[in-house]
Amino acid sequence: MAILDILNYPDPVLRAKTEPVTEFDAKLKRLIADMWETMYFANGVGLAAPQVGVPARIIVLEWEEHKYVLINPEILEEEGCERCEEGCLSFPGIFEEVDRPTKIRVRYRDEDGAEHDEVKEGFLARVFAHEIDHLRGKLLIDYLSPLKRAFLKKKMARKAKAEV
Repeated sequence: MAILDILNYPDPVLRAKTEPVTEFDAKLKRLIADMWETMYFANGVGLAAPQVGVPARIIVLEWEEHKYVLINPEILEEEGCERCEEGCLSFPGIFEEVDRPTKIRVRYRDEDGAEHDEVKEGFLARVFAHEIDHLRGKLLIDYLSPLKRAFLKKKMARKAKAEV
């Protein structure tokens, strides 16, 4: 297993179109293992493949000792709305208030290709929705007001310059 580099905003790969997974093979399992290691190393709850530079519809996430691998996930239904503080591994150190559904119905395949159709509520619904957004090129910053978005863009640009 390897720890992969997590891309930070404004890396254009974070906005790139992702492709559905069609091969459930050893290569996929290797990538998933690397994503788990990377997520744990970064102290994250979830990680989407585009965040590590892979334009595929893959997510790993863990909450309360339940591990999920979501391949080609899609949200089928949403219910309710709750505003809570959210962070993102591609926006290190940034936490912002975001509206998310309180309940979702999601369909996905696991790493073996088995299909799942599940309802998630509360924090888990929030994490699923956040990570699925990554597969659509939608980011935390897209939920902010124009003023906050402009401020955060400048902050992330300064941070990127400082790291070079």
